[in-house]
Amino acid sequence: MTEDHHEHEPHDEDKDPSPTQPRIPMPRSSVEDTGLPLPTLDPPPLEHHVLKSLLGAWALAACSPEETTAVEDHLGTCGGCADEARRLREAVGLLQRPDSLDLDPGLRTRVLESCLDRRPPRIPVPEWAMAYDAETARLDALLQDFGEAEWHAPVRLRWFDGTKPTSRRTTVAGVIAHLMAVDGLISTALGLDDPLGDTATATHTPTGRTEAYWQASHFPPTRTVRAPWREQSHGIVRTVSFTGGGAGKLDVPYGDCELPLHDAMIDRAFECWVHAEDIAEAVDYPYDPPSARHLNRMIDLAARLLPTTLAERRRAGLASPARTPRHLVPAGKPGRTLRLEIEGSGGGEWLIPLDSPAAIGSADHEVAHVALDGAEFCRLAAGHVSPDEAATGQLGDREAIKEVLLATASLSRM
Repeated sequence: MTEDHHEHEPHDEDKDPSPTQPRIPMPRSSVEDTGLPLPTLDPPPLEHHVLKSLLGAWALAACSPEETTAVEDHLGTCGGCADEARRLREAVGLLQRPDSLDLDPGLRTRVLESCLDRRPPRIPVPEWAMAYDAETARLDALLQDFGEAEWHAPVRLRWFDGTKPTSRRTTVAGVIAHLMAVDGLISTALGLDDPLGDTATATHTPTGRTEAYWQASHFPPTRTVRAPWREQSHGIVRTVSFTGGGAGKLDVPYGDCELPLHDAMIDRAFECWVHAEDIAEAVDYPYDPPSARHLNRMIDLAARLLPTTLAERRRAGLASPARTPRHLVPAGKPGRTLRLEIEGSGGGEWLIPLDSPAAIGSADHEVAHVALDGAEFCRLAAGHVSPDEAATGQLGDREAIKEVLLATASLSRM
């Protein structure tokens, strides 16, 4: 019976498959079909030396999004790489095509100050020569984009001859030739080459040298004058820097007067700015005043020259004499004084002695008060604004105010 039971029991392979266990497996379900969030697979963190090597590409915006994220996360925790990244990003801005006219006017100053903070120059430029260095650089930046037509654009040089406004017509190239001829006064005082060479001059005044240079040219000056002018300005700055500032008291003859070198450099910076504005106006391009620090030095020079100019105008019969002999005070003593208040950028206050260049300005002896904007005062000193047109705030002795304004305009020349 047992044997019969085994004969009739079906084998495993003959059994019907269970309806809940199909022979062919069902497809595997996808994570996307479950509605659950996908797992995040974070890439392995980059090592420090790899991130540091990516800083240059990051500064140039050449990294992939993943690399950019990794670098920027790293900069928040690594001070050394953050400093290097900042320097590289600043340098990238300087890799563009030079177009100084469209850049922030303060960029050059900020870059230089940043560089000097990190690595002081082995031969620093004296403080009194920095305005000349800056203004010649700004003018050269204006000139670098000029085509042939701009170099021959007409320019009218204006100044005040002591009694009335006057002017002289030239070109942009002629203005640069004028600056080079007058800067030659400093060149020769420093023992450098004179741009006039052997050209004879009727007088060694700025006007005489300019007229001699213009007349000696076989053709009107062209854009070729830019290179020798710029080379001369570089040579002047280098030479005064090599002296360590010790040459600042060297006298520079202007024909009818002399100025110490440190004042002559401020004078040349002032004229460079004034004529740069003349050029910019001729080609219809905006041009900003100097920095406040340099503008203050220019205003200070003009204010210090006013007592001597007043005395010269009296000797020439162009100004009324001092009121009475009792106002003529001994040298070093206080006398009648005008308070010159300059507002705005580079401003300040100066006490101008009225009756003697050797007197001392004193607030206790103040008889008049004049207030002008800084740029307006400089344009008056350049002869670009007549004394009657200068927008001033006036208080006190009207005659003294008028004579000081006339003396300020008389500082100008071609």
